Amino acid sequence: MKFSQLKLTTDYTNLAPVFYNKVKGTPLKEPFLICASQDAAGLLGIDEDISLDDKLVEVLNATHLLEGSEPFAMCYAGHQFGYFVPRLGDGRALNLGKAKGFNLQLKGAGQTLYSRQGDGRAVLRSSIREFLMSEAMHGLGIETSRALALIGSDEDVARERWEKGAIVLRLSPTWVRFGTFEYFNFPGRHDKLEHLADYVIAESFSHLQNQENRYLSMYKEVVQKTAGLLAKWQSVGFNHGVMNTDNMSIAGLTIDYGPFAFLDDYDPNYICNHTDTEGRYSFKNQPGIAHWNLGQLAKALSPIVHYESAMQALDDVFGDTYEREYLRIMYKKMGLNIQDEKDLELLKWMLGALESATIDYTLFFRKLSRYDGDKKEILDIAVFRTPLQEWLEAYDKRLEKESLKQEQRHKKMLRVNPKYILKNHILQEAIQKAQSHDFTMVKELLKVAHSPFEEHVELAHLCKSAPQESKNIKLSCSS
Repeated sequence: MKFSQLKLTTDYTNLAPVFYNKVKGTPLKEPFLICASQDAAGLLGIDEDISLDDKLVEVLNATHLLEGSEPFAMCYAGHQFGYFVPRLGDGRALNLGKAKGFNLQLKGAGQTLYSRQGDGRAVLRSSIREFLMSEAMHGLGIETSRALALIGSDEDVARERWEKGAIVLRLSPTWVRFGTFEYFNFPGRHDKLEHLADYVIAESFSHLQNQENRYLSMYKEVVQKTAGLLAKWQSVGFNHGVMNTDNMSIAGLTIDYGPFAFLDDYDPNYICNHTDTEGRYSFKNQPGIAHWNLGQLAKALSPIVHYESAMQALDDVFGDTYEREYLRIMYKKMGLNIQDEKDLELLKWMLGALESATIDYTLFFRKLSRYDGDKKEILDIAVFRTPLQEWLEAYDKRLEKESLKQEQRHKKMLRVNPKYILKNHILQEAIQKAQSHDFTMVKELLKVAHSPFEEHVELAHLCKSAPQESKNIKLSCSS
């Protein structure tokens, strides 16, 4: 099937008009296709080469509607850096409709009712980052929205400087956010809260539809999914940068890729968003912020869910789920297959050693995946060798308790420790080339994004460590 043959439904518009605003997109001038993800296209049942579809650019540029599409923007509120904003919404996102369980959304397609003096546009720089990272997170096995295609244009968009406009077509099982519930709780529209909860259950938690306490059960599952997601973020070194409640998916997905980053050198205090002057969304704070955001969701649901019961569920479920999932992943990354009572101590020691040694987080684990007792390969990539030297000696003794042969351990570790992580210095290099209309590197990065654990010998330059001047840099929210 071709992409242009998709038939969409707009189930969300069956809710009351207060939930959304129907709006037409504003096309960019002289649009052109930059890249498309055939892997994401497969989610929609598209088996023909999507990049060859003559209607693809027109759909992304909002000049051609797929059958059944009635574009609309969604409203929501949110706590931004801890402060409640009662009216936000899709200021530059246009929902096209749903197919095969995925909601199609254009980002950068023009102004909506919720644009708040914004121009409704997205720029090439941020659009490349969102397109690639949506696919990269999936490749890493982390729950995320997906990206189907990216177009550029010759239209100028004003940010800190003039930049070229672009549009991403993204996919998600749902675009409902914690902040969507906050939007209707704040003015006391409790009947709308119930309608929204019923919609979310039908869309994302259909197995709960006939349960007596389905709203509380939904909340418990949101807590569990969010805790599991955060464990994966922390294990791979991902810093979202803007964990406002309006950027938190009700389905436990990673959404809204703005000033994100993966750790270069291991630094738990790293802050990737230079707007975040107090470090609210630093790497180490992310699990705690997720817990806080879930507490705000409990408040928003309190007219239809017993608040004390929800908060008890939050306390009972979040911490245990997060710790269990995080430790499970980290022990796999360390190649520990049998349980030992001192493994947690060894893990904490390792993280402290990584911080003290000043070492690339991703590269350390990839080299550890081939560790055979020769410490030089690992110590050579550390600025300060002694902390890791001491830890590796303890690690040697721990490995003596393992039953797997070294070759088996290596194979298992290479499947959980990626070679390719789309770090900001690599993305920036691709962006700089793209600004000169060279999109070769964007396409190369898409390839390794989809299979980050493979060797890709011909693309090994894409896994190089960040130069000193680019390590753990901070980024802007502007896009």
